[in-house]
Amino acid sequence: MTESNAAAIGATRDTPATRRRAMLWQIVDDYSLILIFVALFAVLSASVQYFFSWDNMVGLLLSVSQIGMVSCTMMFCLASRDFDLSVGSIVAFAGVFCAIVANATGSVTIGIAASLAAGAFVGFVNGAVIAKLKINALITTLATMEIVRGLAFISSHGQAVGVTNEAFFTLGSASVLGLPVPVWVTLACFAVFGVLLNKTIYGRNTLAIGGNPDASRLAGVAVDRVRIAIFLIQGVVAALAGIILASRMTSGQPNAGEGFELNVISACVLGGVSLMGGRASISGVIVGVLIMGTVQNAMSLMNIDAFYQYLVRGTILLIAVLVDQLKNRRQAR
Repeated sequence: MTESNAAAIGATRDTPATRRRAMLWQIVDDYSLILIFVALFAVLSASVQYFFSWDNMVGLLLSVSQIGMVSCTMMFCLASRDFDLSVGSIVAFAGVFCAIVANATGSVTIGIAASLAAGAFVGFVNGAVIAKLKINALITTLATMEIVRGLAFISSHGQAVGVTNEAFFTLGSASVLGLPVPVWVTLACFAVFGVLLNKTIYGRNTLAIGGNPDASRLAGVAVDRVRIAIFLIQGVVAALAGIILASRMTSGQPNAGEGFELNVISACVLGGVSLMGGRASISGVIVGVLIMGTVQNAMSLMNIDAFYQYLVRGTILLIAVLVDQLKNRRQAR
């Protein structure tokens, strides 16, 4: 092919119509999810009784608070081409461990600190095994999911562990400016991890690793250290979610958080976080969390059987994965 022919082909491809089409696809990618949520919210507000009431809105935000917290860190995990199946077990173990330590020491503060440290340790183990021993994230986190869940049952003897210090309950029940504390904690997580993703070297390195880990390593990025940090932070935030959940339930329960990891991953993928790594946005995750919570809330208000709710959540996850694949294929062209 001559240079003149190549130039002619390039000119043919770069036409005003092609640029308009590309711009349209970019707008769809950037705003389609928000428009879907707005439309869904409007339809449910008009058709489902009590959906748009203040009490229900607060209840909706409270119901997605734990998922929202952990989605922030799962976003980093998925963006770096990894994922973590152990977060649900960490949530359960953190609540149980916090209750046990708080009862033994008489200090809620020590119980919370010990629980956060335990979550950090599990996250560090996940990251070190995956990054240093090169064991697949699926196998590693599946193993720790079982181990940590087992520890939750063993340490609690399979029973809910109540907390004798009533100060512990304020963490999940207190309100500030009309919103429960868990909602404010979730909003803080969105703000902090949004800044980390968009404004820091840590966020840029995470996306770079997800895009091409080998190229990132050659560019001087400490790939293993970043991956370990991602899982460690994930463990801490999952433990925080478990502590708050235990406070809301007034006890640490070893069977808490079952299926939690799938809800978190679903929210992230629905929010546009690529399973192939290298693409994530905090705004997309927020909308993904809200869509999942809104659908769940509306089905509960309409008294839809729990069995059908499983079908709906699974369908949403499947659609989100299909959309992710379509985006990847289009970008690869």
